[in-house]
Amino acid sequence: MSAITWPEAYLPGFTDNFASNEAICAGLSAADIFPLLEQAHLWPSYYANSANIRFHNPQERVLKLGSRFYFETFGFPVEAEVVEYAPPASGEPARIAWHGWAGEGTDRLDVHHAWLVEDLPQNRVRILTQETQNGNPAKELAKTRPNPMLNGHQQWLDGLIAAATARKKKG
Repeated sequence: MSAITWPEAYLPGFTDNFASNEAICAGLSAADIFPLLEQAHLWPSYYANSANIRFHNPQERVLKLGSRFYFETFGFPVEAEVVEYAPPASGEPARIAWHGWAGEGTDRLDVHHAWLVEDLPQNRVRILTQETQNGNPAKELAKTRPNPMLNGHQQWLDGLIAAATARKKKG
């Protein structure tokens, strides 16, 4: 199975916070999942912890490499830029990742949030989402129990799968 590609400054184990969530499910493909990730305006329809998504370029409707966008999550207003983008391709996993930031000075939070979506044998798909964070807010989040990152990203993953399943059934 494939792995997330990490920028050096966000390598897990060397950051202030890290969360990893994964699901493997039958009956879906990377082509079913990926559009729900790249169309950021759809996120609030299946993930309640995302809101007020706006592109810096009003003509953009779909995330792509270099897209700048804004959204709110975990109580943070996040500015973000897509730094990795590879849609589903035969034999290759789909990838999307963004660098996000919020706050300034000692309250600054910097994150790298990555998704990997890959088709597996027997009509299965693997969805992996991982996020690393740096900054004082990340240090506080890392100490919080229950862990809001693990729980929130699991809700995102579960909602993503439910939304893709519903879309596929509608045909």
